[in-house]
Amino acid sequence: MTRQASTDHPVHELIAKRWSPYGFSGRPVSDADLRSIFEAARWAPSSYNEQPWSFIVATRDDKREFERMLSCLVPPNREWAQAAPVLALSVARLSFARNGKPNRVAVHDMGLAAADLTLEAAARGLSVHQMAGILPDVARETYAIPEGHEPVTGIAVGYAADPQSLPEAFQERDLAPRTRKPLADFVYSGRWGGTSKLVG
Repeated sequence: MTRQASTDHPVHELIAKRWSPYGFSGRPVSDADLRSIFEAARWAPSSYNEQPWSFIVATRDDKREFERMLSCLVPPNREWAQAAPVLALSVARLSFARNGKPNRVAVHDMGLAAADLTLEAAARGLSVHQMAGILPDVARETYAIPEGHEPVTGIAVGYAADPQSLPEAFQERDLAPRTRKPLADFVYSGRWGGTSKLVG
């Protein structure tokens, strides 16, 4: 299922139809589709082309690995994410490989890769729900993530479930209207908080 956004200005269809469900069906995601969404992440822009992102992936067909990945999520996220056929962790390298200096935009660039992944998934009829609610220390220990690398988000990938098949709390979340701030609330000119005449 998709939930098309009602946008104030025209945007690409993939952006309008992308959303983050809490409910996932048990339908598996093909290896070919997974390779393609990570290929999309591969081609994201990054400072000095450092590509400071990594992804750790687990699928439901490997029960042990899937349970290890679930253990890295906070309990409220485990409750719904366990239904997704694919889970992943995004990890950012916090320094430049080229000179060892801190990379101030590493997490930003990680986000660009995740955004590309999300849009490629949407193009393939898949849904992605990214989670801030992870346990970074558990992730670090579970996967031997080295110093200088930061677990950033959890990622659930799969096909959105019919909200009517979900527990009531998740039904409400997945059926709630999609809303966003108006452009005037965050596009500024001249000074902080000064709405740009482009959008005012």
